[in-house]
Amino acid sequence: MRRIVTRAPLAWEALFQAGRAALGKGLSALTPAFSAYNARMTLMEQMTELACQARQASRELARLTTAQKNACLLAMAAALEQEAEKIKAANALDMEAGAQIGLSNAMLDRLKLDDRRVAAMAGGLREVAALPDPVGRVLDDRTRPNGLRLRKVSTPIGVVVIIYESRPNVTADAASLCFKSGNATILRGGKEAMHSNRIIAEVMIAAASQCLPGFPRAAIQVVSTTDREAIRALLSLTQYVDLCMPRGGEGLIRAVTDCSKVPVIKHYKGVCHVYVDREADLAMAEAIVMNAKCQRPAVCNAMETLLVDGAVADRFLPRMAGPLAGKRVELRADEATRGILGPVQSGKLVLKPATDQDYYTEYNDYILNVRVVDGVDAAIRHINQYGSSHSDSIITGNEATAHRFLAEVDSAAVYWNASTRFTDGGEYGMGAEIGISTDKVGARGPMGLEELTTYKWLGTGTGQVRG
Repeated sequence: MRRIVTRAPLAWEALFQAGRAALGKGLSALTPAFSAYNARMTLMEQMTELACQARQASRELARLTTAQKNACLLAMAAALEQEAEKIKAANALDMEAGAQIGLSNAMLDRLKLDDRRVAAMAGGLREVAALPDPVGRVLDDRTRPNGLRLRKVSTPIGVVVIIYESRPNVTADAASLCFKSGNATILRGGKEAMHSNRIIAEVMIAAASQCLPGFPRAAIQVVSTTDREAIRALLSLTQYVDLCMPRGGEGLIRAVTDCSKVPVIKHYKGVCHVYVDREADLAMAEAIVMNAKCQRPAVCNAMETLLVDGAVADRFLPRMAGPLAGKRVELRADEATRGILGPVQSGKLVLKPATDQDYYTEYNDYILNVRVVDGVDAAIRHINQYGSSHSDSIITGNEATAHRFLAEVDSAAVYWNASTRFTDGGEYGMGAEIGISTDKVGARGPMGLEELTTYKWLGTGTGQVRG
């Protein structure tokens, strides 16, 4: 720890000496001095400086009032709308580069920013501003027999690193939630969204600085390098960084978790299920299945496996063939499903045998596993074996069956007669969302403002000493 802490100050001392020498030669020599300093900084030194600045900013954020934070958020929202053309121009550069490197259509959709999505980002900031301040809540208040008063009070976590891919709206969502909850945030997006992420952060920082003189600009920082080693360096700085939240594919999340020395809140993948029970309203089930799979297949709460009770499979699966074929959904099906759909499939329906590995797979695409199961017990067993503890749903008119499913499916979000696509901070009334956790310790499910706080005990006495 001591070696890491002292490296950045030594680099600053070198800069000071170079700048001092440059002053003797005239101010024009200062720029080369700074350039030489930047060139000499190692990646670890750059990340240490970034994290150190974030730590200092987190101390300054703790002094802001709720009114000041809300005013900054509203100013940021207005600025995003005012600078929409500039944001879309930067995003167009990312979209062009993404197409050139072969990003899938689903991934390009996640990357794209249009007027509607810029407006949604601004709306998310306004929603966060309207939410209660999560800092300073009294979670417990007790007075001991000796008169010592103890209060458990919510406080910011400190410095939060967000690592994410593709979706540049995460920049605004994460920064706004961290800011409202009093946390400094370091944002490390994917290289495919670098232009978009930078301009969004710049617009937000500029707006907050204009709204609030003395706004700690290091409260929102975007890592400028795409070097993957920057993540390893940043997540080794346990003296500055308090928490990491990766958002993206399973490979990214596992890589971050494996290298991090700071706590990581995560979900590895979203293998979500919809189970159509024998007592389901089949028209309702059809609408939910189409929404859960096809509305946005590239997101983590999209359905990847459809389970159908054998008692209704002969009626329900044929009615799904046309709508799914119309969306060009490829089906990976078990033998029973292929036997039912084989004779009735339309020319557009792609039907392939499902492998055991398919049931573990998050496709993020127009691909769907389909399996016929023998009732709710078999559905629960399948989900608990192959699922990722993210989001799962049962469609049924039987209340007892529904409650059994809700109790026994071991996932962060479990639904009765509703789409898995509702697992989202905005849909839960949390405002923007910082991420979704499938961990069992700490936050679970969509994470909003309250999940970005910790707590401390405040003791008030009148001279008590322990005997």
